[in-house]
Amino acid sequence: MPRPKKWRKVCCLPESNLFGPLTPHYRDREIIMMTVEEYEAVRLIDLEGMNQEECAEKMNVARTTAQRIYNDAKKKIADALVNGKIIKIEGGDYKLCSDSEPMYECGGCRRHSCGT
Repeated sequence: MPRPKKWRKVCCLPESNLFGPLTPHYRDREIIMMTVEEYEAVRLIDLEGMNQEECAEKMNVARTTAQRIYNDAKKKIADALVNGKIIKIEGGDYKLCSDSEPMYECGGCRRHSCGT
């Protein structure tokens, strides 16, 4: 019997979930699917400046899992940039941190600090 999937904690969903070339024929481009947890790993590491251990702690996963999620996301971003593909962010195994969750349990994430 396989081990059940562990839910990854995510601060909030992206404001936009579709990114790509601004050309008249953008709808003809290939779409790369990025999961919400891949988006969150990129946000935490590249935007917030966390290391992989800190990212893993925030997402409630092992460091090796955070590293794999982040590396998968980087490959997708590189493919989209180099080959002019569209990135669509959706799906994955995640749970949003709750508004009722005490701020100290989620570390005072963007969702709690911005009220979104």
